Amino acid sequence: MNKQADIVNPFARLRELLGDAQPGITPAIDMTIGAPKHAIPDFFKEILAQKHELYLNYPAIRAIPPLAGAIVAWHERRYGIGKKIDPSSMILPLMGSREGLFSAVFTARERKDCALKGRGRQVALIPNPFYTVYAGGVQAAGLEAVYLETSDENGFLPDLDKLSKNKEMLEGVSVMFLCSPSNPQGAIASVAYLQKAIALARQYDFMLFSDECYSEIYFGEPPAGILQVAHAMGGDFSNVLAFNSLSKRSNLPGLRSGFVVGDPDFIDKYARFRNVSCPQMPLPVQYASAKIWADEAHVIENRRLYAKKIDAAENILKSHISYEKPAGGFFLWINMKELGGGEVAVERIWKLCGVKMLPGAYLAYEDLGAQKGANPAKNDVRIALVHDLETTREALKRIVSVF
Repeated sequence: MNKQADIVNPFARLRELLGDAQPGITPAIDMTIGAPKHAIPDFFKEILAQKHELYLNYPAIRAIPPLAGAIVAWHERRYGIGKKIDPSSMILPLMGSREGLFSAVFTARERKDCALKGRGRQVALIPNPFYTVYAGGVQAAGLEAVYLETSDENGFLPDLDKLSKNKEMLEGVSVMFLCSPSNPQGAIASVAYLQKAIALARQYDFMLFSDECYSEIYFGEPPAGILQVAHAMGGDFSNVLAFNSLSKRSNLPGLRSGFVVGDPDFIDKYARFRNVSCPQMPLPVQYASAKIWADEAHVIENRRLYAKKIDAAENILKSHISYEKPAGGFFLWINMKELGGGEVAVERIWKLCGVKMLPGAYLAYEDLGAQKGANPAKNDVRIALVHDLETTREALKRIVSVF
């Protein structure tokens, strides 16, 4: 577990690493950013056009009834808990899950302030590697970040048994971030794992933020949801929030449409905070989002396309590179120690093959303490399988040519 944070945008670091270096093969293929390129739902444009006059109106901070109802119905189809979710008190629309994962930290801090009454330090727990916005929210809210290393040894999820032994630190935790399927490794948290995390959150009264934006991209059994498990444990949603969006599920990262749902007491405080400090989702976007959450056909097709690319990756890479096939998400997380580590591999493959990847070290916190310079992802690279199947195959063949 590491402390302190120095947050730098990973893509800015990549631009600095590659500088003016030209791709060795053209056309170049960029596999760095997790921006889906599959088709968007056919009916999307029509809904926005039908509701365009509503751009004249300021939206409320709460979701309109059609959107809240669609989110409830989706939870019923997906997790069987929709009837337990009060649309008026447990749901808030977000301008993408990223925005909520950042801004909700402020409310988590305020909540813990009341409990601690100004005594002791406030801590946020972040998996390492991690989605950079977690650390951004923690730093902006003035919390102390504690990074929990994830690796193949612990299934790419924080070691909760080890964490539970640090009782003194846990007393000051305001929020813990989880991501399942995880970014970048694609690991899926089991029901038993989520039960342990929820039990810790309730024992030490901190908020558990579950980033589930990859929940609909999986290659076996559907991943369990944090709310599904929380309700089964205690009949309520205390201490738990789920964040999701249409970016990955529906190939709409530019729509900036997401939601947070869970603990109604927290949602009430967070809504009041959002009402003076956060953006509201435009009404046409809310109507469009409601229709998109209600449609599963495009999601099933989306998952089928990703599964084909994951299978293609395994066929192309298995005889050249040792890697773990992800259980969910659309990233490959590959150890490049053989080529000198992540940064060296990224630079070399770009110059030789014209494929751009992201060094894993840029998604992880580097320990500045006793093991100065240690980075748990220094040998890894992240590859986003967001292109069509033909382009994906071409990129992977170029990569293995280096080996």
